[in-house]
Amino acid sequence: MTTLTTLKLVAGKKPRELPAVQRRRNRLSTRIWEQIQLAQSQAQGDTFQPRRWRSVRDAATGVRTAIQVPRRVRAWWWISESGKVCVSVRYGSRVLELSRGKSAVEVTDAQDLVKTLEALKLAVESGELDAQIEVASGALRSGFKR
Repeated sequence: MTTLTTLKLVAGKKPRELPAVQRRRNRLSTRIWEQIQLAQSQAQGDTFQPRRWRSVRDAATGVRTAIQVPRRVRAWWWISESGKVCVSVRYGSRVLELSRGKSAVEVTDAQDLVKTLEALKLAVESGELDAQIEVASGALRSGFKR
């Protein structure tokens, strides 16, 4: 029992599911990670196509099989009139308002784009955009109610 005495023992209980705020943060963080990968691959001249599993039924036998198909990732950035690159953050189909009346970040080139996306990912993971995510999530959910 001397080994157990060296450990810090606590009365902890694993939660059944993540809180809604944390699930939303994780979802947005994953989407920003995809944007980072897309920006890096475009800067290198490659293509980035994440894959997802899809269930397909064979017409002849009726057996369902799982196959991987490429998923399209649309870029969140564009070239502004001034020639600078602007990037916005999207939650579903909604653009998040990063500051009052401002929904995009202006960067100079592809290297700054990746750094900006990484900074936005850190902001999401630390909870700085929770209020904006909540507003966007509520707006998205209201579209599904009858």
